[in-house]
Amino acid sequence: VEDVDTQALSPMMQQYLEIKRQHPNEMLLYRIGDFYEMFFDDALTASRELELTLTGKACGLPDRAPMCGVPFHSYEIYAARLIAKGYKVAICEQMEDPALAKGLVKRDIIRVITPGTVIESSMLADDKNNYICSIYTRKVRSRWKAGICFADISTGEAYALTVEERLQLARFIVERVKGRLPVIVGTGAMRTPD
Repeated sequence: VEDVDTQALSPMMQQYLEIKRQHPNEMLLYRIGDFYEMFFDDALTASRELELTLTGKACGLPDRAPMCGVPFHSYEIYAARLIAKGYKVAICEQMEDPALAKGLVKRDIIRVITPGTVIESSMLADDKNNYICSIYTRKVRSRWKAGICFADISTGEAYALTVEERLQLARFIVERVKGRLPVIVGTGAMRTPD
């Protein structure tokens, strides 16, 4: 999307690209009437990952913009499949009634869905927790300390603790979290820039 000449685009596609540039790391579901549409690279990715028909839309450029879409009333099914494949999804909604809008319908992002922020029961596995985790590190008297908080946002269950040694953190992960919370542990994981 970076190399697209925005001046040549139709007003709606200019709006799409403006919003997409604010959310370059998410699949953008852009509401148009009864559908959430995806364009350009997002359309190519979504058509492949979701097995959707790839079409094109006249956009002011010599070539049609790659496009695919899903019905707005069933977007959760498709968003859940994208999340399960490791993508983040930004939902861009019409902020006014298209029948009453003067000119281009105002649109804005109403939600960004990531694996840790899914709360819809239709997008969650009944037999798995949906944890989100935050770790804060700080150097205190030449030693690193960490505060860890994680919560299952689908049930409200939350845990918090402080850790003063890496061994204590490793024990916590093995005993309490392993298999229930995605954990990435690497060398220097407790270090922050001075």
